Amino acid sequence: MTSPYPPYEPYDRGMLDTGDGNRIYWDVSGNPDGKPAVNLHGGPGAGGGAKPISAWDPERYRVIRFDQRNCGRSTPHAADPAADMSLNTTEHLLSDMELLREHLGVDRWLVKGGSWGATLALAYAQRHPERVTEMILISMMTSRRSELDWLYRGAGRFAPEAWQRFRDGVPVADREGDLLSAYARLMENPDPEVRSKAAADWMAWEDTVLTVEQDGTATDHGNQASATQQAFVRICAHYFSNAAWLQEGVLIQEAGRLAGIPGVIIQGRQDLGCPPMTAWELAQAWPDARLVIVEDAGHTGSPTMQAEIQKAIEQFAGRN
Repeated sequence: MTSPYPPYEPYDRGMLDTGDGNRIYWDVSGNPDGKPAVNLHGGPGAGGGAKPISAWDPERYRVIRFDQRNCGRSTPHAADPAADMSLNTTEHLLSDMELLREHLGVDRWLVKGGSWGATLALAYAQRHPERVTEMILISMMTSRRSELDWLYRGAGRFAPEAWQRFRDGVPVADREGDLLSAYARLMENPDPEVRSKAAADWMAWEDTVLTVEQDGTATDHGNQASATQQAFVRICAHYFSNAAWLQEGVLIQEAGRLAGIPGVIIQGRQDLGCPPMTAWELAQAWPDARLVIVEDAGHTGSPTMQAEIQKAIEQFAGRN
């Protein structure tokens, strides 16, 4: 689907000092007096991207993006072994969002996120429901251990040879245990060759899961510079080996806290990495959510899914 708006560049950007040695890149596009909306990137560790905004009406929206800790243009970068991962948790990101909101003078904002970004969006909205006007969640995941076990083990049923290569990327002693923790340890190894191989093995599996889907497309992380790829995998393994430091199932269990916040959950029927069950469970527990199942879409979307995302953005543009 072609966006109805021509791409436009940010009118403001900066680096937010978090007070603990981290600096978070942010930018703002659209109308300075428009409806505030924050767009949360996936990964974790994918970065907010440098492409111009085009999906949001530049006259009605003030669109805020930021690179989460240690990725994209935020510093220190996770590809640097000296970057302290103990300062990068879900709690830190929630605090960063509040710090950024206050820094930009935003009272309340629409929160949009996909995949990992949907986990972060839910955690934020349940912590600060008074700060959220609406939500748009795409390719739903809540980072439960059950979901992560499916993505990094169960989905191997569809590509056993590729999953075996992923499993065999860790030491023999770890292959029947916690693969995510094993990869997290590899990404902390002082040997750059060990880290580089672990990152490549992880990305090969993620890209396999995406391309097994009908019309699925691989991410561009596997083709990016080694530093970008290593930061992505280091952060993903760090978060997922800890189940994002969230109590199992809490984001579904506490969905009642979102009462009064309108939301749209847009989910591909064919999403192998984040199957529709999580989106369905969330919609059952969230009284103001509308679930849209897109029959022809997997994790990376489709023109139909893009149209549904655009519809949700337009739907909320006029709400205060």
